[in-house]
Amino acid sequence: MCGCNRAQILGKQVYEGLLSDSYTGDRCSAWKFAGEFSDTIIETRSRIKEEVSDDALVQAVLGGDESAFEQLFERHKTRVARVAGNFFNRPEKIEEIAQEAFTKAYFALKNYAPQPDASFAAWLSRITMNCCYDELRRAQRRPHDGAKSLGDDEVHELSALLSNTKKRDAEAHLITRDLADKLLAQLSPEDRWALTLLEVEEMSVKEISELTNWSIAKVKVRMHRARLSLRQLLKDFM
Repeated sequence: MCGCNRAQILGKQVYEGLLSDSYTGDRCSAWKFAGEFSDTIIETRSRIKEEVSDDALVQAVLGGDESAFEQLFERHKTRVARVAGNFFNRPEKIEEIAQEAFTKAYFALKNYAPQPDASFAAWLSRITMNCCYDELRRAQRRPHDGAKSLGDDEVHELSALLSNTKKRDAEAHLITRDLADKLLAQLSPEDRWALTLLEVEEMSVKEISELTNWSIAKVKVRMHRARLSLRQLLKDFM
């Protein structure tokens, strides 16, 4: 009997054994093994995808592989949403910013230049931050945005927060609270953007300067002005 036929018969016997009630082994264990084997294959394929670098995926997109951009989207969508969430607290606004960021990134891929100290993730985060800044400026021009006043309950919550927190801690904490969107809307877009980059994104003055194309001196002036404005706002609730 040739090796090919022998393998076919053996395979048939194993298959029939898994289905047969007279099979002496544990049929459930066999199916469990089959399931675990299948899961292993899926995990391996997923790991292989993860091992493909962002830069390689970018080149694939530029070469016409649209599925490569889908992989970039799946890999970085959480990061983009987190960045947008540091500036806005409404889910629909975060989704809108994320869509805008990925759209701009897609059309700007040809300008992306891989660098040892600047990853694709960092490049995408910068695009997202710029999208947030653009939205802050658009929001300021909307006369009836409804984001510049605090309700009575919110005033009470803010006062309670400040009564139990040191002033400097309160400034940093407010950036990431639900009240931040309304309270910080009273700052200029530039001041709010700079303050969020510093307090939430934890960027250095030099990094903010590079992102905004402002001089280091201008960044420091913005930070000082933003903090003074925020402290003045906080005094109204203390």
